[in-house]
Amino acid sequence: MRGFSSISRSLSVSRRIFCTAPTGALRFYCNHRPAKRAGPLMQYRDLVKQGKLQHDPDQEKVALELENLLGRLQQYEKDMEEYHVKLAEWENRRENERHRLLVEEAEMKQRGDVWASVNKHRSKLIERWTFRGLLQEKNIEPGVGKWVSYLNREKKLDTIVGRRPAAPPAPKGLYLFGNVGSGKTMLMDMFYSATKGIVKHRRRYHFHEAMLEINAHMHQIWKKQVEEKSFQSSISSWVRNLPFDSTIKEWLDAEEKYKQEMQMKNILPAVADKFLIDGQEDQGGASILCFDEIQTVDVFAIVALSGIVSRLLSTGTVLVATSNRAPEDLNQDGMQREIFLKFVDKLREHCDNILIGSEVDYRRLIAQRFVYQNHFFWPLGGSAEEEFQKMWVEITNESGGKIISETIPVMFGRTLEVLKSCNGIGQFEFEYLCGRPVGAADYIAIARNYHTVFISGIPTMSMRIRDKARRFITLIDELYNHHCRLVCSAASSIDDLFKGTEEGRLFDLESFQFETEIEGSKLRRDVLAEGSVSSGGVPTGIISMLSGQEEMFAFRRAVSRLIEMQTPLYLEGVRALHPYFQR
Repeated sequence: MRGFSSISRSLSVSRRIFCTAPTGALRFYCNHRPAKRAGPLMQYRDLVKQGKLQHDPDQEKVALELENLLGRLQQYEKDMEEYHVKLAEWENRRENERHRLLVEEAEMKQRGDVWASVNKHRSKLIERWTFRGLLQEKNIEPGVGKWVSYLNREKKLDTIVGRRPAAPPAPKGLYLFGNVGSGKTMLMDMFYSATKGIVKHRRRYHFHEAMLEINAHMHQIWKKQVEEKSFQSSISSWVRNLPFDSTIKEWLDAEEKYKQEMQMKNILPAVADKFLIDGQEDQGGASILCFDEIQTVDVFAIVALSGIVSRLLSTGTVLVATSNRAPEDLNQDGMQREIFLKFVDKLREHCDNILIGSEVDYRRLIAQRFVYQNHFFWPLGGSAEEEFQKMWVEITNESGGKIISETIPVMFGRTLEVLKSCNGIGQFEFEYLCGRPVGAADYIAIARNYHTVFISGIPTMSMRIRDKARRFITLIDELYNHHCRLVCSAASSIDDLFKGTEEGRLFDLESFQFETEIEGSKLRRDVLAEGSVSSGGVPTGIISMLSGQEEMFAFRRAVSRLIEMQTPLYLEGVRALHPYFQR
C-alpha cells in the first residue's frame, strides 16, 4: 500500500464555496445563496481574486461569452412568454377550424356524396368499381387518399388561420470544446446556476443521462401509441356527439386518428417536445439545455442527437454544450455521415464554437497542491486491502446504520441488487459492476442512491478486458457527475490503471467495439427504422465503433476525475451536492 491519510470524520459543510487552493478547472462547488445571483464572469473573477482559481485567459474569455449570453436570455425569456401566448391562440383557432372543415366534409357525405355515401350497399359498390379499381389500375398504395385529404385540409387551414407564428430569434448558444480538465464543465455549471430565476425551462444533462432519458421518452410514447391502438373502436368524444349516423362518425374518427398518426410518425420530434418541459403545465417562456460531453459513440447517438437537438434548436431552445472535440470531429468513424453533417450544420447555425485551448489538467494540478485524503488503495491484497476494509467499517459506523442488502430500481422495470448497503453507503465488487452486461442506467441508479461507493478488486485494464474498462469509465463518469464519494481498492495506481498489462496496451488497435446497454436495444433499432436509417448487419444491441483516440480521451478523463475525487475540495462538497442529501 502507498501511504494515505485518514478519512474526513464529517461531510458537513458550511454555506460557502469549497475552494482552498488555486485551480482553473475544478467543478464549481457552490452552495451559497446570494441575494442576487452572480453571472459566470463575476463568479470566475471573484474566485480568481480570492486566490481560489488560477487565472486562465481562455477560461475568462468563455466566462465573458457566457455572461453576455445570460444577459440576452433575460429579454429572450420575455419574448418567448409573449410568443407562446400567441402560439396557443393560433393552435386553438387552427384546431377549431380543422374540426369545422371536417364537419363540413361530413355533412357533404351525409347528403349523399357519391364517393362516401352513407348507403352501405352503394358505398361498397362504388368502392369496389371505382376506388379499388383505381388503386389496381394505377398501383396507388392504400392510404394515399387520406394523405391527400390531410394535406389539402392543412393547406386550407394555412389560408384560413395563417401559418404558425414565427418564434423570436434565439440568442446563439455556445459549444465549448477542449482537452480533459481544461474547465469546460466548470464554466458551463457556473452559467447554468446563474440561469435560475431567469429562464423557466432549464435542464442540465450528461451524455449518458440524456441518452437514457431519450430511451425513456421513446418507451413512454410507444407505450401510449399501443394503448391508444387497443381502444381504436371507441370514437373520439367530440365526434360522438355530432348529429351524424355511425358511418359518418366512423369516417370522422378515422380522419382524426390519421392526423395523430401523421404527427407521431417521426418519434424524435415528439421526444424532443417533452425533453425539457415534460410534466409541466406552463409551457411558455424560453428553454435552455446544458449538455455535458456531447459524443457520437454509436449510430443511435447520432440519429437521436441529430433529431432531438435539431428539433430543440429549431423551436428556440438555447444550447450550451461541452465536448472534447469540435463538432465536425465528433464522428471519427463516419457513421451515418449524411445525418451527422446535418447535425453539425445545425450546431454551427445556432451555436458559437469556442476552443478552450489550455493544455493544463487543473484537476491534476489541485492534487499536487493538496495534502489530500486518498481513498484509492493499491496494490490488491495485503495492507491496502486492510485499509480499504477499515475505511468501510469507519464510515458505516459513523452513519449509525446497519449493513443490509437491498434492491434499487433502475429503469424499464429493472432492478439492481446491492449486497452491502448502509444509509446511502454501498459496497460493490468490480466484477459485479463491470463484468456483467450492465450500463449507464445501472450506474446512474447507484450514483443517485449512494453518496459513498466502495469498489473492490479493480484490475489494471488491458485489451482482454476492454469491455469492462469501458463500463468502468462510464461508472466513474456517473459517480463524478452525481458527486459521490468513491473508495477503491485496485491493482495499480490511478496513473497506471489504463496503461495496459503484459497482455498488451489498451490502445494498440485502431478501433474498438463495445456493446451498449441491453435494455435499450429494441428501442434503438426502432428509432433507426423511424429515422430511415438502415440497421442491417447490426447485432442485438447497437455496436459502438470508437476509435483508439476516442478511447484515449475517455481514459484520460477517468484518470483526471479519479484524481480530483481524492481531494478535500471534492469530498467536502458531497453533502452539499449529492442527491441523497437533497431529499
